[in-house]
Amino acid sequence: MEKSFKEYSIGQLSNHANVKVPTIRYYEQIGLLEQPWRTEGGQRRYDQDALNRLDMIAHARELGFSIDAIREFIRLAGHPDAPCDDLDQITERHLNDVTQRIQKLERLRAELQSMLNNCQHDTVEKCRILEVLSDHNNCQTEH
Repeated sequence: MEKSFKEYSIGQLSNHANVKVPTIRYYEQIGLLEQPWRTEGGQRRYDQDALNRLDMIAHARELGFSIDAIREFIRLAGHPDAPCDDLDQITERHLNDVTQRIQKLERLRAELQSMLNNCQHDTVEKCRILEVLSDHNNCQTEH
């Protein structure tokens, strides 16, 4: 049975993966996507593998993974029988980074809430918000 072959223009690939055309070109330029074959007229043509890879890249970016991490994911995907320890480590590092950013955001939220709660909402001259912004020592939390 012959395998059906679907090919996509860059616009179709963009629509299917919900990734902008310049982003696709950038991913090609930095080597995350292989250079596609081109028609005699110079139009790019992509196969299902390219779409699958672009979907993976886009999803990884949505999850906040760096380009370097994605590059490593792609490299490791080329070795399907290898243990996934390296993938685990990359993901664990990213999770730790996300956790630290969340903690910092929670401290920022607490400080902003404190600024609002302690403001008399009277005049600018007596504004607690400006007082805190003018002197970091007036902050309630370390952020």
